Amino acid sequence: MDPVYIGERNRGVEPAAPGEFAPLAIGPLVVAAPVVLAPMAGITNPPFRTLCRSFGAGLYVSEMITARALVEGHAKTLRLAGFDPSEKPRSLQLYGVDERYTGEAVRQLVGEGLVDHIDLNFGCPVRKVTRRGGGAAIPVKPNLLRRIVHAAVAAAGAVPVTIKFRIGIDEELETFRDAGRIGEGEGCAAVAMHARTAAQHYDGEADWSRIAELKRVVRTIPVLGNGDIWEAWDALRMMRETGCDGVVVGRGCLGRPWLFRDLADVFAGRAPVDPPRFGEVARIMLDHAHRLADWMGPELGVRNFRKHATWYTKGFPSSARLRGELIRIETLDQLEEILAGTAAETPFPPSAMRVPRGKSGGRQRVALPDGYLDDLSDATPPAAELTQTPPLSGG
Repeated sequence: MDPVYIGERNRGVEPAAPGEFAPLAIGPLVVAAPVVLAPMAGITNPPFRTLCRSFGAGLYVSEMITARALVEGHAKTLRLAGFDPSEKPRSLQLYGVDERYTGEAVRQLVGEGLVDHIDLNFGCPVRKVTRRGGGAAIPVKPNLLRRIVHAAVAAAGAVPVTIKFRIGIDEELETFRDAGRIGEGEGCAAVAMHARTAAQHYDGEADWSRIAELKRVVRTIPVLGNGDIWEAWDALRMMRETGCDGVVVGRGCLGRPWLFRDLADVFAGRAPVDPPRFGEVARIMLDHAHRLADWMGPELGVRNFRKHATWYTKGFPSSARLRGELIRIETLDQLEEILAGTAAETPFPPSAMRVPRGKSGGRQRVALPDGYLDDLSDATPPAAELTQTPPLSGG
């Protein structure tokens, strides 16, 4: 009989066989399970990263940090670039649109011993980013992309640099092949691709066949796949179908940090245990909320937790009413009181395994600077760079 807690498309998928998948090696870093937490603005802060890390091995990447703001010493950016003392390795995603500030930011981070890994964001599809020529717009201009990557790798020394990008702007303007070749040629330790275009945003299904194509293009460094890892079984299926070397997990872990435990299990050859009953979910919620309050202060921490509360409870019976209460909480005491009134023995609903969480919405017309496509060989950086103003996207 098929397990209750497995999505229809994953029925029949078996845990990893001994030796089937190697640990993920990104330069000198070796991660037991080939799993990376995707950078997500306003989400993958130290409290969330340490909570996820408590469930299993992986590489846990910070939310996106703006290179220029870091170099100029903006207080908010410096705080976002911080790590909990328990975090090792320390992985940070950097957003830059030119070689100067990107290189200076990397030199600062590496010179002060602040990071063990740097990821460069070339996949963000958000309008405020692409209309300035940043994020997913950068790979449209291969020479500009090459200069930025070259500067980062040169400044990083022994610290590994990776890049993350999308299939392209849309179906008519694909950029992933050039991006993969540039990353490999300029000395990146790995490349990662979200298997959607910027125009898709987070709409529809990720096209895993493009990850397989990228793997055929990039032969000497690891290729990581991102998109639609909702269950641990999805990771095995992606790696088997595409030949990629690891997976990047984004929306699938929102409200489900135990996904990293499940991933560790399937890569170790074990079937995951059943998801927690609501009483255990409530305990994890309180743990998460307290971590946020300790890091941000009680008021901001509780406010930040509201969105997480909706993801934790999504799919449970009567969760709409519960979410209505949770999105108005002001204190940790209120959160504890609301959760104390719930049924602890309520089992995790099988139908909630693949309930979408996080960013959504339909296709979009990608905004680019005026005249941006006139000369794709141009390596001139965009005129303006973002300040550190979330919410943005990790791509």
